[in-house]
Amino acid sequence: MIVDGKNLDQLAWQKMEDLLPAIVQDSISGRVLMQGYMNREALTHTMQSGQVTFFSRSKQRLWTKGESSGHVLELVSVTADCDQDSLLVLAKPHGPTCHLGTESCWLPPEFPAISELIELENTVKQRKAELANGDAGSSYTAELLASGIRRCAQKVGEEGVEVALAAVAQDDDALLNESADLLYHLTVVLQARDLQLSDVIDVLRARKK
Repeated sequence: MIVDGKNLDQLAWQKMEDLLPAIVQDSISGRVLMQGYMNREALTHTMQSGQVTFFSRSKQRLWTKGESSGHVLELVSVTADCDQDSLLVLAKPHGPTCHLGTESCWLPPEFPAISELIELENTVKQRKAELANGDAGSSYTAELLASGIRRCAQKVGEEGVEVALAAVAQDDDALLNESADLLYHLTVVLQARDLQLSDVIDVLRARKK
């Protein structure tokens, strides 16, 4: 169930003394960021303010994530599970979520596969920002971005041809490596045009509809 201001009474507040566990997930990468608890007031404040807010059991008050650090969680959506007693919050993190300075409060050896593309995109974004500030160093990504959109686009074309050739040759190792190169250069050319991988996903979603 998608939660909004009109269906709060449908949630199973009575099961846990008016508190529901809320798992926060990065809406882009899919990484699980943290867990907290929400009462009605915290959930209402979250939806009205657009910043994820919990009820702190230790402080006995509402607590907006990032109220001290500035590392807020920008709300995308809230859904309840089939029993209406647990919440899944999709959000866009602004900085590290964990108080230890890490992206997530969990540190598994591997994150969801799709998140590797987002990590790659974030690295390219960082090189682009460094280039704009004049401190990009000698990274290949910065050099490629500095060469302009034509060169970035040319590399996408070259890597696309390499992917096709590896596929025709039925060389799986080459196909996988060339595909990785293609995804990297596609990410660079999107960033060169101030576009995101999520923008491509939006197109795919629209086509599915």
